[in-house]
Amino acid sequence: MILGGLDVFIVILVLLAILTVFLGVKTVPQGFEWTVERFGRYTRRLDPGLNLIVPFVDRIGRKINVMEQVIDIPQQEVITKDNASVTVDGVAFFQVVDAVKASYEVAQLDLAIIKLTMTNIRSVMGSMDLDQMLSHRDEINVRLLRVVDAAVSAWGIKVNRIEIKDIYPPADLVNAMGRQMKAEREKRAEILTAEGQRQSDILRAEGAKQSQILEAEGRREAAFRDAEARERSAQAEAKATEMVSEAVARGDVAALNYFIAEKYLKAFAELARSPNQKVLMLPIEVTGVLGSLAGIAEIAKATFEDRATAARPAGRAPTGPSVPPPQPAR
Repeated sequence: MILGGLDVFIVILVLLAILTVFLGVKTVPQGFEWTVERFGRYTRRLDPGLNLIVPFVDRIGRKINVMEQVIDIPQQEVITKDNASVTVDGVAFFQVVDAVKASYEVAQLDLAIIKLTMTNIRSVMGSMDLDQMLSHRDEINVRLLRVVDAAVSAWGIKVNRIEIKDIYPPADLVNAMGRQMKAEREKRAEILTAEGQRQSDILRAEGAKQSQILEAEGRREAAFRDAEARERSAQAEAKATEMVSEAVARGDVAALNYFIAEKYLKAFAELARSPNQKVLMLPIEVTGVLGSLAGIAEIAKATFEDRATAARPAGRAPTGPSVPPPQPAR
């Protein structure tokens, strides 16, 4: 079947209509923004959803991802302030906030962000000592984020985070740091041991002090008790001496003999109890001692007879066996 000229025209017209619809209707996915160029010049931006452009005149320029993206920062050598060489890598998180600037203000956006971040890592970390670098990662991240974000803002980019992943010091530095850490721990252990010993000595000294105080107070109390006992003994001695003096004044010689005999015997008892005394020499007369003892017996006898007389009822003769008078001799 041979088509006529009209049929060919209709077919061409239908194909052209289909092509026109295809070129004029654009669907932008969520998370992306497209730019429209007319004869190579930017005209407008297409948001996510269904959009219409002028076919055969307008075309899609750049397709920009506006979601947050992550870029790995490759490893690089960094020389610290104290001339230590370390290997550092990291990761950066960024997001396109202006698709037009990100499309036409910079070429190779990812590469530009990587190179800029690496340069600032060398600048920031190179101004720090190794110990400070290893212990202040948060400070490094904050400084990097502030510098890089300010630099890429002209490109329509917002850097949300920059994180240092790993820091690799040389092997000899790692060994030296291990020895230093071990020495620091041993130092702290010795300090704690010395502190414990000092506290122990202080507590023992306090205990000894309290013990001596209590012992001194005990000795003071015992001395006070001894003094009080001696005072009472002296008072009793004085009272006894006074009573003997009164008895002598009344003419009672027996009381004086008793007092002297008592002192006499106590003196011999003290000599006998002496631990160094092996042989006791008595340069005295036995009759004198016996006489003193006889005096003591008479005093005791008189005392007992007086008590018996006072206890006997009045007008009653003493009971006992009657002794017949002696018979005269023939």
